Amino acid sequence: MTSPLDTLIIGAGTAGLAALREVRKRTDRFLIVNDGPWGTTCARVGCMPSKMLIEAANALHARRRWENFGLCGGQDARADLPAVLERVRALRDEFVAGTLRASDAGDRAVSGRARLLDARHVEVGGRTWEARSIIVASGSRPVVPDEWLAFGDRVLTTDTLFEQPTLGPRMAVIGLGPLGAELAQALARLGVEVVAFVTSDQVAGLQDAQVNAALLEQLKREFAISVGQHAQLRELAGGIEVSNGQTTVVVDQVLAAMGRTPNIEFLGVDTLGPVLDARGLPPIEPCTLQVGDTSVFMAGDVDRDRPLLHEGADEGHIAGINAVLAAQGQPLRRFRRRVPLAITFCEPNAASVGLPWKEIESRPHLVGEVNYARQGRARVAQRNAGLLRVYASPDDGRLLGAQLCAPAGEHLAQLLALAIDRELTVQQLLRMPIYHPTLEEGLRSALRQVARQLEPASDSDLSDCENLGAAALD
Repeated sequence: MTSPLDTLIIGAGTAGLAALREVRKRTDRFLIVNDGPWGTTCARVGCMPSKMLIEAANALHARRRWENFGLCGGQDARADLPAVLERVRALRDEFVAGTLRASDAGDRAVSGRARLLDARHVEVGGRTWEARSIIVASGSRPVVPDEWLAFGDRVLTTDTLFEQPTLGPRMAVIGLGPLGAELAQALARLGVEVVAFVTSDQVAGLQDAQVNAALLEQLKREFAISVGQHAQLRELAGGIEVSNGQTTVVVDQVLAAMGRTPNIEFLGVDTLGPVLDARGLPPIEPCTLQVGDTSVFMAGDVDRDRPLLHEGADEGHIAGINAVLAAQGQPLRRFRRRVPLAITFCEPNAASVGLPWKEIESRPHLVGEVNYARQGRARVAQRNAGLLRVYASPDDGRLLGAQLCAPAGEHLAQLLALAIDRELTVQQLLRMPIYHPTLEEGLRSALRQVARQLEPASDSDLSDCENLGAAALD
């Protein structure tokens, strides 16, 4: 047998490629193994193609506001779905080509299904490789009930939606998590008759009941939402019958948007020794990504902790560095993780920043909020819908988190994430100049609500500057 590799990477998604980047800086004794298409979930079937569809949908939907702007002629505009999907695929293929270049590892890249034999040995296609450390970044796949597979390509997932040459006029969307909310709204705006089926009225991952209710109200204005039991499918001559005990419809296609599950079947994680949890995963140290006391590291969607691209890239970085350190017998590095940030690109954007609402709810906290229905810049743009709520410590005014559905909420969320990361107080953030008229003025109104519940910072501090009380000025 040849001498052991320093590191073997399983998976060439975002986490796997980030790990590869760090590993190849430190050793040339590595191998990267990938089962299925190369090119990352984000570029091929996730973040990028979904945003292309959303941009097309939002561009068409804007015509509904034209008359209120005094503009004419938009009523006859419609979506050419085959052309929309063709553009999605063309631009998607460009993005995938870039990720393929990033994953080019020559003869150190192998296509095939990997299986852990133990914490140092991996079988790929009948050949066994020994490695001093292993990185598991095998990713995830959409959840589809086994009984739905009989419907073939009429049951779509985010892995197959963008490959369709066109779409039928009626679509059922099962699930309104972040992906379901984004795609259901986009399809409805493109002219597809959408009915969404959910088992609870929580949407887009929002936990704050008031923010969730505000987004749910907006989504219901664009497509039907039925809350009931788990949806059941039945074959009919005219399509697929979908029923949840409350609503029954017949559609041409079904989009399964019920989340993703890690690709761990047949991977052999049970050979690593540590006790597996209810999800079939071993214990993972979040700041090193080490599995138990082994030289195995898990990164990306496979660990289900933060299934987001920026987190996957971070985890690949952490795992890549620590895997080589483990192979060299050196101490591992503990990394400070980023402030939790999740954004759903429906309209209005939904976002969660910092501590989750359930954790904030269990401790003393102050709340400030702004309703964007009355915010000046939002009204000017006819985007005046949504609610933003910020949470702060009553002891020192330090920002703890925020949940929101708001116009341009993606930018507000990132500003708040930076403030939380820097451990800023409400008063310190209020010292930031906010230009007029901008959507950020709504955030300032929410912060001022919190500031009024705190002791004044000083009698000469501009953070104490109050709202003027007029929509045109605040």
